[in-house]
Amino acid sequence: MIAKLGQVMLYVNNQDEAVRFWTENAGFQVMADESNGEMRWIEIAPESGAGTTLVIHDRNTVARLSPGLDLGTPSLMFFTEKLDQFHQKLSENEVTVGDIVEMPEGRVFNFADYEANYFAVMEMRKA
Repeated sequence: MIAKLGQVMLYVNNQDEAVRFWTENAGFQVMADESNGEMRWIEIAPESGAGTTLVIHDRNTVARLSPGLDLGTPSLMFFTEKLDQFHQKLSENEVTVGDIVEMPEGRVFNFADYEANYFAVMEMRKA
């Protein structure tokens, strides 16, 4: 049986630019940068020991090696305890960010990476 979500595959047009976006703007760390023939993948995470990581793949290479695979961007929701600070950091780095809005589940905003893929961030409620 499945115990947890381990990795999310993120297919991009420029792997190095995507890694730069996530590390410089979102504070992720490179956990691994591996190659096998023409296939290269870069695993990133918000911190060492994170339960789930993002694995950045080159969209064109994957399309060529695995025709028919859905290469769309997944709709991801990240959680943070520092929503206002993260929103400010992204804004200062000239990342496209949406307004912080109040939802029934908590405060949330969205942001776009360098390829105009949108992601959301929600404030973690303190217990």
